[in-house]
Amino acid sequence: MSGPSFLDLPRATQARGTVSLPGSKSISNRVLLLAALADGTTEISGLLDSDDTRVMLAALRALGVTLDERGEGRVTVCGAGRFPQPAADLFLGNAGTAVRPLTAALALMGGDYGVSGVPRMHERPIGDLVDALRALGARIDYTGREGYPPLRIGSGTLGTQGPVRMPGAVSSQFLTAMLLAAPIYTDTVGEPLVIEIVGDLISKPYIEITLNLMARYGVAVKREGWSRFTVPVGACYRSPGRIAVEGDASSASYFLALGAVGGGPVRVQGVGRDSIQGDVAFAHTLETMGVRIEFGGDWIESRGVCVARGETLRAFDADFNLIPDAAMTAAALALFADGPCRLRNIGSWRVKETDRIHAMQTELSKLGAGVSSGPDWLEVTPPGPDGWRDAEIGTWDDHRMAMSMSLAAFGPAAVRILDPGCVSKTFPTYFDVYAGLVGGEEPV
Repeated sequence: MSGPSFLDLPRATQARGTVSLPGSKSISNRVLLLAALADGTTEISGLLDSDDTRVMLAALRALGVTLDERGEGRVTVCGAGRFPQPAADLFLGNAGTAVRPLTAALALMGGDYGVSGVPRMHERPIGDLVDALRALGARIDYTGREGYPPLRIGSGTLGTQGPVRMPGAVSSQFLTAMLLAAPIYTDTVGEPLVIEIVGDLISKPYIEITLNLMARYGVAVKREGWSRFTVPVGACYRSPGRIAVEGDASSASYFLALGAVGGGPVRVQGVGRDSIQGDVAFAHTLETMGVRIEFGGDWIESRGVCVARGETLRAFDADFNLIPDAAMTAAALALFADGPCRLRNIGSWRVKETDRIHAMQTELSKLGAGVSSGPDWLEVTPPGPDGWRDAEIGTWDDHRMAMSMSLAAFGPAAVRILDPGCVSKTFPTYFDVYAGLVGGEEPV
């Protein structure tokens, strides 16, 4: 990746200002795929400009979908229903929001397709999704390690006796992929598709995003609790004509956190009370830590403590199953709490862009925090007043590691962020926006 190999963050003591958020990654890639599979043309605004969306756009072009990029997050997609290109080799980087849904769509259409990514993507499990697709009659072969990309997709014979079953504990993206591709199956077979979840389903708010967007494109999914989903016969995506992508609620967490430790106010625009994204709930996590939060329809504002004056946040012990991405921001904020903080039910961190539990434990420890972890939990004891240590923070080729750990600059130690360019996955200008909100000196 081009760009500087490190970034030294000046000591930060205060934060205030307003930021307009980039588009949601989760919504952007879902909308692009829905628009490609829909009948009609969709004009998308507010689309995120990042590595992950560029990967999806390039894949759709390779599959024969007509796209017109007009700049400033505006893209027109001419719906193809089924992809015009029956054969293609797709390189999808480390974009889980592209690999999983495209695998499902291609497998249910049939053809001759290769799906691969960067080495880390080939370490991220996809076996639960492949097993479910094979149960529907799809033909998918592993060309590397069993249970992981890369994949070779052929033409199967679709049909099933009864519901298809999927574990829900590894990644909600597997269910999202099946749901988004389901109308391809129901159109081919002429039967409804029933998906049953085995065990607990993690990250439910991300499934709510999927169901909400499918409904915008004319497909209503019947949901029985979180264990059974039915896509009816006759389900067909129809373009709503125009659709606007919300600002990214996961990215909002970093800026709301700046207001939490730098006094504030910091206001994020693009998400608010009316958001369909579960990560807006991070604002309520901040409230439990003693931060004052205000909501508008499409904005959130935080006013918190000033850690540069020795003030602290309230320690927390919380279940982050519903907001695993924003939970990384909470882990970094634990550096400034008045006691040990525990993050529970974050097992999905293990299969993200990196093993985030291991990565976060490693980097927080460098700064002087006491950190312990288990299969699905992390506990952080903040450094004492004289316990902070200067640190070079490894980012593990993970955009969220880089952004969340930028909060460490509010401590007394010197902080260097390695490979800051990894934020291009979702927020290429993050450190410029960050620099426009934070400042030094003043607090004593």
